[in-house]
Amino acid sequence: MAMHEASPLPKDQRQDSPLVRRLLIAVVLAFLALFLLAPLLVIVVEALARGADAFWLALQDADVLASIRLTLLVAAIVLPINAVIGIAAAWAVAKYRFFGKSLLLTLIDLPFSVSPVIAGLIYVLLFGAQGMFGGWLQGHQISIVFALPAIVLATLFVTFPFVARELIPHMQALGNVDEEAALTLGATGWQTFVRVTLPNIKWSLLYGLLLCNARAMGEFGAVAVVSGKIRGLTTTMPLAVEILYNEYMSVAAFSVAAVLATLALVTLVVKSVLEWRYADDLAANHRPDRTRA
Repeated sequence: MAMHEASPLPKDQRQDSPLVRRLLIAVVLAFLALFLLAPLLVIVVEALARGADAFWLALQDADVLASIRLTLLVAAIVLPINAVIGIAAAWAVAKYRFFGKSLLLTLIDLPFSVSPVIAGLIYVLLFGAQGMFGGWLQGHQISIVFALPAIVLATLFVTFPFVARELIPHMQALGNVDEEAALTLGATGWQTFVRVTLPNIKWSLLYGLLLCNARAMGEFGAVAVVSGKIRGLTTTMPLAVEILYNEYMSVAAFSVAAVLATLALVTLVVKSVLEWRYADDLAANHRPDRTRA
């Protein structure tokens, strides 16, 4: 029996009515206003509740400045490490076939399913004074828990998937054709990576790093467990917000929160500007018809 092609739907059935479109847009805008814009507005209002002078004075506190420096330092350490490990993980998944590939993908996604508090507790059990390696570390006067190394490790754990998960589908879509052509023309492995692979994945890598940066600066649970919340030493900005708020220093707490929110918004603005400025390059890098290996 011959198969008949389905006739296209009439125009009035293929398009939603103006009322439906407006209703959906209104629902989305109301949700964004209620759950995103309103909290940000409250933060700004509370931070400036006693005037701009009180806002700036709160940010000049020594402990607050230390928390800002520590947050930026942790992000500066975590981002390049995540870039290297994320590229390596994505390369292994996208370019090779090997036994245990599914397990590797599961491990990459593990931080998404494990509570950050549990992740922090794991590091305490490993490197704390009563932990598995605690005695050896104390004997060699090495501090990990309640110090910068533990904060970096905990932040690495929760931010690791962002770069790898952004790169894997892109590198799978690109295939191996460009790299094989470069190697055939006499390029070394490093030259192929720098001149072929890296330019092809630069936008996905940048997006992954932007997401990683936002999460690194805003991480609370894992860092709260491993840091000890030592004022001026191991308190990041999210921890400083909690400490100040619990001490009824609301203006100072909301001032730090406003700075943290501003950093997150800057990340989103950079992402949006890049999407607008390099729209053609992004479309070319994500073409679905690229030849696969």
